Amino acid sequence: MSDLLANVSRETIERLRAFEALATKWTAKINLVSSDSASSIWDRHVLDSVQIYNAAPQGWSSWVDLGSGGGFPGVVIAVMVHGEDRGADVTMIESDARKCEFLRAALRETGVTATVVNKRIEAVPSIGADVVSARALADLSSLLGYAAHHLSPTGTAILPKGARWRDEVEAARSKWKFNLETVNSSLAAEAAILKIKGVSRV
Repeated sequence: MSDLLANVSRETIERLRAFEALATKWTAKINLVSSDSASSIWDRHVLDSVQIYNAAPQGWSSWVDLGSGGGFPGVVIAVMVHGEDRGADVTMIESDARKCEFLRAALRETGVTATVVNKRIEAVPSIGADVVSARALADLSSLLGYAAHHLSPTGTAILPKGARWRDEVEAARSKWKFNLETVNSSLAAEAAILKIKGVSRV
């Protein structure tokens, strides 16, 4: 078992495994994850979502996941919150109705609570969340536009990026001002989780 789950309860791990099984089943129908990672959902998607959760600041009470797709990290965040019994709100925004159907099924299957919003990100009124996440959704400049819309003034965007994350940061700086902290991914060499606050246009 990964070190990422060292302090996670057995019940939470069982819920994560149930979610993994459901995602594997549905991927055959609606392509929740790429074909090359469908056989490694636990390592490539579930554990990556756990490290996104672990990167969040202390004391948050509302989390919005943008373009939730197959529930990574949105459903995993909801499962982790349930396991800690902390009463925080998790919202997943997804424009694809079939994927929203899956997200709601995953919440039922795992017995956890979150809100699923079947709309385009920009069509949802500002939520003012403490944390905004987005995984494999868009380039950083685009993500910062979405994040700025849904974050509270003191909120944090948590955005995992691959090996070219430095290039994306440099490109985004031409359009946005922001404070950046990086956390090295424990699962992929050169990848990083970007923790961004104070987003405003240049």
